[in-house]
Amino acid sequence: MFSKPLLKATVKQNLTVFLIILAVLMVYLPIIIIMYDPATQDSLRDVLALLPEGLIAAMGFDNLGNTLIDFIGSYFYGFLILLLPMIYTITVCNRCIASHVDKGSMAYLLSTPNKRTKIAVTQAFFIIASTTVMIAFVATAGIVISNIAFPGELDISAFLLLNLGTLLLYYAVTGIGFFASCFFNDTKNSLMVGAGIPIAFLVIQMISDVGEKVRFLKYFTLFTLFDPEKIIKGGNYIPQFTVLFIIAIIMYGLGIYVFDKRDLPL
Repeated sequence: MFSKPLLKATVKQNLTVFLIILAVLMVYLPIIIIMYDPATQDSLRDVLALLPEGLIAAMGFDNLGNTLIDFIGSYFYGFLILLLPMIYTITVCNRCIASHVDKGSMAYLLSTPNKRTKIAVTQAFFIIASTTVMIAFVATAGIVISNIAFPGELDISAFLLLNLGTLLLYYAVTGIGFFASCFFNDTKNSLMVGAGIPIAFLVIQMISDVGEKVRFLKYFTLFTLFDPEKIIKGGNYIPQFTVLFIIAIIMYGLGIYVFDKRDLPL
């Protein structure tokens, strides 16, 4: 139940930013994987020891571990994967509905034989599908590069779970952005909520990792539900994954419902 012409137009509109963010991810991931070398881990820890302890913890570099999956989980999934795709998701969530209303192009879309729900579902489908494709590229590249550089050393099942957790996290994050885009008539307020909340969550998560005195802040951020260390060590991550999935469904459902029912300044 979506509009193919609108979907094609949305893909074209967001393709450039998608490719830019994907390219940046594809630069960082191979570098991080190649940096792994059990023989030089002590030297790397000595270098990190020169940095402020709070900064190291906030960036997720305080637990490098002794295996390739530990190294990737700390360096890439501890911070970079939380930041870089968010730039893309914030952009596309704002563009999906609020930008069309703000610019007046929503009046044109609604003049076609497309109901509001069809338009909203189309845009939601694009956000979810494009985010899934991005993380799938990361997962595939990570496995291929690791097997080339360090054959047999990557725990593939744990790595795939890391990417599944990342995907569920972004489903929830984009759900917030999608709802904000559907709720507000202008990009300013849409960005204030759709970008402000995820960014605030990330900052709070970084602060909560600095020390025990601020550890309680982890209960005020969505990013706490994605714990690379727990996933790698085989902890019980299912409740967190379930909560993220439920949040995503609720936020996308509410976004479609609100957009269908509210008055638009057309």
